[in-house]
Amino acid sequence: MKIIINNASGVPIYEQIVSQIKNQIMTGELTEGEALPSMRLLAKEQRISVITTKRAYEELEREGFIYSVVGKGSFVAPKNIEVIKEQHLREIEDKLREALALAHLSGIEIKELKEMFDILAEE
Repeated sequence: MKIIINNASGVPIYEQIVSQIKNQIMTGELTEGEALPSMRLLAKEQRISVITTKRAYEELEREGFIYSVVGKGSFVAPKNIEVIKEQHLREIEDKLREALALAHLSGIEIKELKEMFDILAEE
């Protein structure tokens, strides 16, 4: 598992870990049942607090991306299509909000955005 922490990004470290692990699961880099590094090992490798890795793993487990077995560790959960779809919908909504905000700043009307969307959808 490859995690790259950017201390200058302004994004909390635990969120960077969550995001990167989610991405690796959704793209198939991490497969169902695959063991994740222990919280202590990940903290040591990244030179961060165990509390930070614990928070990231708890978030991933809460969202259904991983599961933990006491004494054995954390593992990639079976792909739940609904969880993945919901994650993608959230990402799409965020990007659409960004597009709407940019359009508003530029004076672009919704009708023009819809036309642009239709053109892009046909490509």
